[in-house]
Amino acid sequence: MYRILRTILFSFNPEWVHYFSMNGLKFLCKLPFGKAIITSLFKVSGNHLNTEFIGIHFTNPIGLGAGFDKNARYLNELEALGFGFVEIGTVTPIAQAGNDKPRLFRLPKDKALINRMGFNNDGVEIIQDRLKKWNNRLQTTSNYPENQRLIVGGNIGKNKITLNEDAWKDYVICFNALHELVDYFVVNVSSPNTPGLRELQEKESLRKILTELQNQNSKFKIQKPILLKIAPDLSIDQIDDVIALAMEIKLDGLVAANTTIDRENLLTPKTMLENIGAGGLSGKPLQKRSTEIIQYIHEKTNGKLPIIGSGGIFNGADAQEKFTAGASLVQVWTGFVYEGPSIVKKIGQHLKKN
Repeated sequence: MYRILRTILFSFNPEWVHYFSMNGLKFLCKLPFGKAIITSLFKVSGNHLNTEFIGIHFTNPIGLGAGFDKNARYLNELEALGFGFVEIGTVTPIAQAGNDKPRLFRLPKDKALINRMGFNNDGVEIIQDRLKKWNNRLQTTSNYPENQRLIVGGNIGKNKITLNEDAWKDYVICFNALHELVDYFVVNVSSPNTPGLRELQEKESLRKILTELQNQNSKFKIQKPILLKIAPDLSIDQIDDVIALAMEIKLDGLVAANTTIDRENLLTPKTMLENIGAGGLSGKPLQKRSTEIIQYIHEKTNGKLPIIGSGGIFNGADAQEKFTAGASLVQVWTGFVYEGPSIVKKIGQHLKKN
């Protein structure tokens, strides 16, 4: 059924389809018994996938990566689809429109997407307000036992106009504003769509940002885990620097990996790629590289550095590949677009059998 619907949806602009689909799901969830029906259709049942990770209980290890629900608008609907966790953002201190449209492109032959969104988001204050309302509803509704709730991660970044030497200040602003509202944080310095951002992956730049956040974290009664999202385009030496720093400052974990700027070995014609232009590539072409990075980090640290695996996950076998390589959780994004709303249930059923 979804394949037929996908054919129709894929004839329209990808960014428009994204909001059309999610707003449609929001409408259905507001109907009498709407959310209950959707949950019964798509949620993974049973406790076999319960996962403990970075001190947090996840009902299942299948999450939605940052960039899908940038502004915390669709947590209720994504919960109904069975996700164990959702990473909102990337959130910046000041609202920004992002890059010019069009900025999201499908590559069906490669089961991939290219995006150059540019951290478009409503800004930390508005997102903070939405998260407060979400958390207040959870606290006042008996249907949300603590061990069954949707885990929310906060992916944070810097504004485009912020100079790199001042970038740490943007991360601190977002961190403090969202600290009591999210379950964990992911520091995003690996998007290819903000000029100069990836320069912050260099060891000393990272040290400044991460240690400032850890200092802020220590001031709160309850500390929140801090993870770092890395690019798949890092060299082995750069990955070694990240690992060394992460182990030195006792970082809580890594997300591997973000989108890639590599365009090698794609089935999409080069002329089409040239017309699309710059952006981060996600989906199936990223699967092998992200798995290799996960395995390398896991082996290099003897499993002591927790990892969320991301990149090219479309089904249960893809997810299992990430777990075997050393990931404890997985995130989907492009796979969700191509496989549809049943992706969590299908992955969960596969993991249950294996």
